[in-house]
Amino acid sequence: MTSNEAPSESTISVEQVKQSVANQFPARLADLSTLVRIPGIAWDAFDPAELQRSAEAVKALLEELGIFETVEIRSASAGDKQGAPAVVARRDAKNGKPHFLLYAHHDVQPPGSEDQWLSPAFEPTVRDGRIYARGAADDKAGIVAHLTALRTLKQLAGDDFEVGISMFIEGEEEAGSPSFRNFLNENREILKSDAIVVADSSNWTVDVPAITTTLRGLVSQVIEVSTLDHAVHSGMYGGAVPDATMALIRVLASLHNEDGSVAVQGLTSTEAADLPFDEATLRGDSGLLETSTPIGRGSFLSRLWTQPSITVIGIDAKTIDISSNTLLPSAKAKISMRIAPGDVPERALEKLRSHILAHLPWGARVEFGDIELGKPFASDTDGWAFKLAKQSLSDAFGTESVEIGIGGSIPFIADLTEVFPQAQILVTGVEEPDGRAHSPNESVHLDTLRGAMIAESLILLRANGMSTQ
Repeated sequence: MTSNEAPSESTISVEQVKQSVANQFPARLADLSTLVRIPGIAWDAFDPAELQRSAEAVKALLEELGIFETVEIRSASAGDKQGAPAVVARRDAKNGKPHFLLYAHHDVQPPGSEDQWLSPAFEPTVRDGRIYARGAADDKAGIVAHLTALRTLKQLAGDDFEVGISMFIEGEEEAGSPSFRNFLNENREILKSDAIVVADSSNWTVDVPAITTTLRGLVSQVIEVSTLDHAVHSGMYGGAVPDATMALIRVLASLHNEDGSVAVQGLTSTEAADLPFDEATLRGDSGLLETSTPIGRGSFLSRLWTQPSITVIGIDAKTIDISSNTLLPSAKAKISMRIAPGDVPERALEKLRSHILAHLPWGARVEFGDIELGKPFASDTDGWAFKLAKQSLSDAFGTESVEIGIGGSIPFIADLTEVFPQAQILVTGVEEPDGRAHSPNESVHLDTLRGAMIAESLILLRANGMSTQ
């Protein structure tokens, strides 16, 4: 059989796919190592030249495949600012085969404090079955998983495979994807597809694969609470005049019930999947201190995935090093609220604001400042693509795949569903609970990465034997 001859899908076994991935795995780890050495960070405080270098490295890897009709670096604007460089590619489907859009992102989080890393953040280091580096898991391993699946597809189905492929390797996901919606609108033709694989999530464990079926949405609100028109001496007026910080603390404390559950009324809350997850697992995964107790009510997975949560992520008041005996006239806080699948960000924001207004003490005033809204997500689990992915994950790992939720938010998925309403969205990933994405000593488990590569290869090969007509 020549490289241009494709065996029928039924003649390509799971073992053939596993062998193909195993044969190229060292080379794909080398690709991953090349990518993670580039500190491409899409924040204003970091060198944009490194982000461009990262995009060019991804483009070179896609061109090396030799399968795409076009491979380009493109960007879109976000207001008056140009967005980060993204890499796109396309190869049209043939003979009625389905078309897939493969998404990942090449930008990474800042490294944080280097003294907390056991090895340099941008120097890939393999130890104890994992490869450590910033971006190793989130999300450069996702890029490499896509590349491996495409190489396996080409090797086993031949150069003239018929399933369609588009690639979108974003460059600003860690900065909130500010130009994402404009990018989709401007590049609709090159990205349109029947199914979208978002390789930016996690598995249940290192050896139990998962598809993420729910994501919480995001409502972020900055508030400024005021009680005075100017600062006054705390010794002269304390005890009779309310301080803004004091009032702000009372407002923030009202956001939670005594057990730590969210006190804002009218928010959506549902039950999560019934998977084994006990308090010991929660403590181990989160680093909860022995003296600290969990908060909330209901199952732990419901608390993490399908109930709302509120965190005060920033407070602007007088810092200790410049503190004085003064009653402050105003103080600010940033409230981050995660909302459950099925809720609406605008509606949830109004519920939060109504709660704050109802709990202002001593006639304090509040001004509502900057907001950020992100829609939650619940996937269609009845579509052909979901069933294909679930079976392929199970076959790749040799363990039944599960459906999980994620407590965090990926707001751009809502943009994908709105711009491409007919496409089925599969949220997969190479991560697992100990990957420590965004933290020091981020890593990806090599066996889990290999399993993700095999699973995506099976998805594409099996789709190559399907028809959408």
